[in-house]
Amino acid sequence: MASSICIVGGTGALGFGLALRLGLAGVPVVIGSRDAGRAEEAAARAAEQVAQAQFTGRENAQAVQGAEIVILSVPFRSQSETLTNLRQALTPEHLLVDATVPLAAAVSGKATRTLGVWQGSAAQQADEMAPEGVRVVSAFHTVSAALLSDLEHQLDEDVLICGDRRADKQKLAEVVDLIPGLRAVDCGPLEMARIVEQLTPLIISINVRHKVRAGIKITGL
Repeated sequence: MASSICIVGGTGALGFGLALRLGLAGVPVVIGSRDAGRAEEAAARAAEQVAQAQFTGRENAQAVQGAEIVILSVPFRSQSETLTNLRQALTPEHLLVDATVPLAAAVSGKATRTLGVWQGSAAQQADEMAPEGVRVVSAFHTVSAALLSDLEHQLDEDVLICGDRRADKQKLAEVVDLIPGLRAVDCGPLEMARIVEQLTPLIISINVRHKVRAGIKITGL
């Protein structure tokens, strides 16, 4: 894959873990942040861990330029503001991958609970807020940020993808499949994201109860 992938929120745990794994797979990664300095610092940290990879750190609006795929990996409380700030930067050439989870922790609640979203899910809210023509898919809600960042750990789980266009889901699936141990699973239209997003607090509860870092794997495929 020649073109770079931008991770908006790449300084956070999930975004940084994805950046490391994608870089290890040979994908150029642009780490985006509201603060260019933080983005550059994260890119430098990533380069220390995966020396052969290409990492760049930029302010969000600059980071999305030139990237076909933009992964939005920010806390739910920041999703709306981030998308508002990117309205002039996102174009119909972009595939926006929403990894946001409306956890109640965003408003000082429990991480094992979710907030109600008028549109039905965080992904559908992103779809409503994105500029016209920008395609939105939902993914990466059940993948452990800690395991992504632990490059010694061999991944073995599925990435559940929701979206309204098969071609968009296939485009993301090709990226997911570049990461050893991850398998992309098409879960249907974007409205199914309201179910997939609910799996995150479930996994958090399982992890706390059993002191593990669990993932999701669909059998029978």
